[in-house]
Amino acid sequence: MKQINKHFKLTKLDTRVFSIQENISEIHPIYRNDPLNLYIVLGSKRAILLDTGCGLYPLKPIVKDIIEGRELIVINSHAHWDHILGNHEFEEVYIHKNEANIIKNYYNLTFLRNSPRKSVKKYEKYNFLIPPADKILNLHDRDIFDLGDLNVEIIHAPGHSLGSICLKTNNILFTGDVAYYGDIFLPPRSEFPIVLKTLSDLINISEKYEDIILFPSHCKSPCSIKLLKDLMNEIKSINKNWELRIFDNFFDAWRINSKNFTFIISEKKNK
Repeated sequence: MKQINKHFKLTKLDTRVFSIQENISEIHPIYRNDPLNLYIVLGSKRAILLDTGCGLYPLKPIVKDIIEGRELIVINSHAHWDHILGNHEFEEVYIHKNEANIIKNYYNLTFLRNSPRKSVKKYEKYNFLIPPADKILNLHDRDIFDLGDLNVEIIHAPGHSLGSICLKTNNILFTGDVAYYGDIFLPPRSEFPIVLKTLSDLINISEKYEDIILFPSHCKSPCSIKLLKDLMNEIKSINKNWELRIFDNFFDAWRINSKNFTFIISEKKNK
């Protein structure tokens, strides 16, 4: 791992995969899913940047140094703020069609204005309205990006959000916010069947490879297929532990602790 500056850390995870990490807790201590993992996947001709992070410090110069002249494809795993705020550094960004309208507009961060962290003041220059990329392009399930000597497949994985995606290449699966060890944000219980179907589909895909490697967008990385199975089993246990929930006023959601995860369960349906 290499400390690039006071904010970003760079790690080479594989011959083709780099992670750029930042700590989301630097923006507000209620967010505990450190580190946030941005990923670069290198092909012979093209490279993918998966997510652009919190937008506190310039990301593009770091990416440029890593990809060494390759054509860059920028993809958002979904439209939540900690994954998209660096989009404006890049000319065009891909995202699943279900969430394209969210990142076409300025992103309102005023809910973070009262954070006790000093770093949040960096958003004041935008008046907490973060600009988008110039051009937004739609992704669809099973889209494939040819990086030259490597193909990367888009897997629509709804649940965490309507437009959440995973990326798969060979025996590597980038799970985005669909699966990681930490605080897991879920839709209302009425939408749990969507979440569980997504996890079941990802398990089926992963079981085709004896040596599958999972790269989540938060916390521990890499992980094994056990992450998907742990998450699926513990979500299934939420209903029987529902009486143990406590209300989280910041997120306007219910919080339940589990063995490997803390679940934050929204009262509002995904839109």
